[in-house]
Amino acid sequence: MAADAHKLEIFRGLVKFKSNTQKIWGVLILLSIITAIEVVLGIYKPEILNAHVLGMKALNWIFIILTVVKAYYITWDFMHMRDEVASLRRMVVWTGVFLISYLIFIILQEGGYVHNVFDNGFVKMDF
Repeated sequence: MAADAHKLEIFRGLVKFKSNTQKIWGVLILLSIITAIEVVLGIYKPEILNAHVLGMKALNWIFIILTVVKAYYITWDFMHMRDEVASLRRMVVWTGVFLISYLIFIILQEGGYVHNVFDNGFVKMDF
């Protein structure tokens, strides 16, 4: 594939760049902004985001969503998934979606069990 074949845009074509170097800097700035938001939220932990939504605090959901967005852009731009065949892109994305969903389920289940053990002071099940 020729170097000119790469698409030089992000946000589905809303932001366009003139060269690959500019695009790399643009994606780096986008990922840095998302990381800065995560760090600021992690340091200050606003009280309004401590409300429980679907079994977890809203702040935790924001961290999960921002992390998935960062992983998407890293895969899409730096691993050149946008230049691949649609079936390969779907295979990679759906595998990641199912894996992330499964890991979130495991974390919620184990976190609930550990919370009950510490809250009640005894082990609920003996393996």
